[in-house]
Amino acid sequence: MGNIYFYKLTRDDGGAPCVRNGILSLAICKPFIRASAKIGDMIFGFAANSLSPDNRLIYIARVTGKLCDGEYYKMRRYQNRGDCIYKAVEDGFARRTDAKFHDSPENLVHDLGQAPRYERANVLLSDDFRYFGDHGSADYKREFRRIMRAVEQLARGHRVHLSEILREEFERLAADQWKQVPRKVAGRPIQAPSHIACHRSRSCGVVPASSDAGK
Repeated sequence: MGNIYFYKLTRDDGGAPCVRNGILSLAICKPFIRASAKIGDMIFGFAANSLSPDNRLIYIARVTGKLCDGEYYKMRRYQNRGDCIYKAVEDGFARRTDAKFHDSPENLVHDLGQAPRYERANVLLSDDFRYFGDHGSADYKREFRRIMRAVEQLARGHRVHLSEILREEFERLAADQWKQVPRKVAGRPIQAPSHIACHRSRSCGVVPASSDAGK
């Protein structure tokens, strides 16, 4: 297994992540994770207190694909996905008129980066995931106490370092969910779609878990 990332979602409305046609994608929000995660890495999304005070598990995804340089927004196969909110134009990218999320002009820079490089225009894809949404639970806390503490202590912009024993807990949690939940999609988004797909000041840009905390 590659790197393990985990973060708290302040919104779960079909924007980030977007689950459709057997694919989970992260195209908007979480720019650091989208930039640094690689194929084979695992991402765990838990509810922030503002979304669900129990910090329930919302999804787990193994990254099986990655598109960079805005390719996601140029490919016809992804045009009907809810998070495909931008389109290629002559001088770069623009928000689609039918987009459900991120209607402020500043969101384009936040999601894609500054023109002409658009260094944030990375999209993570997974066809190996479990999405729980409104069926998510905090049952993991009973067995995985280190994960419980790590999630509860996770704060905005806080770097989470992963000890070997905490990493092992995340791997076991993923294995357990794959056994217990045979379907990729077990629930629906907790919230209705909103023009604000995240509270950027609280949820975006969370850095990856890596080496030495959670003991």
